[in-house]
Amino acid sequence: MSDAPREPAAEGPGAVRFGTPAGRWVLLTAVLGSGMAMLDSTVVNVALPRIGADLHADLAVLQWTVNAYMLTLAGLILLGGALGDRFGRRRVFVVGVVWFALASLLCGLAPNAGVLIAARALQGIGGALLTPGSLALIQATFHPDDRARGVGAWSGLGGVASAVGPFVGGWLVDGAGWRWVFLINLPLAAVCVPVALRHVPETKDPRARGRFDVLGAVLGALALGAVTYALIAAPDKGASPWVIGPAIAGVLLGVAFGYVERRRAEPMLPLSIFSSHQFTAVNAVTVCVYAAFGGFFFLSVLQLQVVAGYSALAAGTALLPTTVLMLLLSARSGELGQRIGPRVPLTVGPLLCAAGMLLMTRVTPGAEYWRDVLPALIVLGLGMVVLVAPLTATVLASVDVGRAGLASGVNNAAARAAGLVAVAALPLLAGMGPDAYRDPAQFGETFRRAMPMCAGALVVAALIGWFAVRQELGGGEEAPEAEPAPAGAAAGEPAAPAEPVAAGPRMCHPECTYHCGVTAPPLDPGTEDD
Repeated sequence: MSDAPREPAAEGPGAVRFGTPAGRWVLLTAVLGSGMAMLDSTVVNVALPRIGADLHADLAVLQWTVNAYMLTLAGLILLGGALGDRFGRRRVFVVGVVWFALASLLCGLAPNAGVLIAARALQGIGGALLTPGSLALIQATFHPDDRARGVGAWSGLGGVASAVGPFVGGWLVDGAGWRWVFLINLPLAAVCVPVALRHVPETKDPRARGRFDVLGAVLGALALGAVTYALIAAPDKGASPWVIGPAIAGVLLGVAFGYVERRRAEPMLPLSIFSSHQFTAVNAVTVCVYAAFGGFFFLSVLQLQVVAGYSALAAGTALLPTTVLMLLLSARSGELGQRIGPRVPLTVGPLLCAAGMLLMTRVTPGAEYWRDVLPALIVLGLGMVVLVAPLTATVLASVDVGRAGLASGVNNAAARAAGLVAVAALPLLAGMGPDAYRDPAQFGETFRRAMPMCAGALVVAALIGWFAVRQELGGGEEAPEAEPAPAGAAAGEPAAPAEPVAAGPRMCHPECTYHCGVTAPPLDPGTEDD
């Protein structure tokens, strides 16, 4: 018997058909990988009160438990796809899955808060490799006629993972314990890696060349990290050098990031993409919206458990209506947005979300789910349905199709960075002390101050949507054509061809039909309009 490894599926790159066994293996691999990251982004919030009690941690540790992961993920996700294009999409994806699993193991075994936070940062690095890689596998291996179906199935099954995440997290926390929120990733990885190695063909982008913008990625992550540290430390340390110093350093690092990206020949983030007014306006909406979402989902799970007295399972289950509504209705919302244009959805959606968050202020000790919680989450979920799919479509339509992958990656990273800053800043702005989550009366009072702040960010998003976003989808003509998108800038999207671009903008529309973007809009490479 030969010891040589078996070759991947006979169908090679770009030839795998959707309904074949080879197609199902590729789809299973991509869904398992992205499902790990999607589960992690929703289950951890449910576990925060138990983590704090077990590790004797203050509110800052809970903030860092969320933000350490978001920091490295947001800072490196644009680089992750480029690595896959250069070194092999399957290879980088598998490295990301293994990295994510080992970091999850370290999270699950963490003896103290410091180890947990460090492990969460490592998890984010793995997430930055596997998240764009999961979509890149489908893009690179499926036949062109079947890619839209493959991406649609990937987004739909990923939406299911997002929907069940809070329920699974609550069940694990109340049962086996909070450490299993992280350890559950190990069996998923144990299935995903061998399936990928055996059944997914390797692909690269032969046009991927030049240097990686490692300096830009590091500067961006350090800038976010310094600002985040200052915001989280401020309630405890006040206006001390330990707060002012990192804040100033974060601003200077942000300036340095902009300078480096403007001067580099092949930047991670070509600033010229923001010359599209439509793209810039939609990203401003994204920042406001996902800052509000990040703060809301961080605090609302704590409110349900600390103030309303819900178990972890009950709190996780309580949040299901938002993602279920998105899973069921987002495809129709996207179709409606294509017909009526983006301005109305990007105005009405944030206003509905703001109303839902204000309704959550009715959650007090002894709150009844059907009377006090469910109405707020239904209104919030309907607002997300109206908003998220048209937001993604407008991002893709605002640039030339050759830059659609980059545009989606930038929009995804901007949303994650906004959520990161919101989780750091909102407790400070609402007056939450380090031990606020241990006192139901104090936490409830500050929660009622925080929700209008989240609603205010959404109102700003609605105003930008109405006054700055054009009614017509499109706008790629504003984006310069001389500079192609960097390889793999978002989700393994092939680099733009080197030959001159034909005259006139080439618009595209989303391939993802299901949107469950609680923490960030979906990565979507787009497909060219007919």
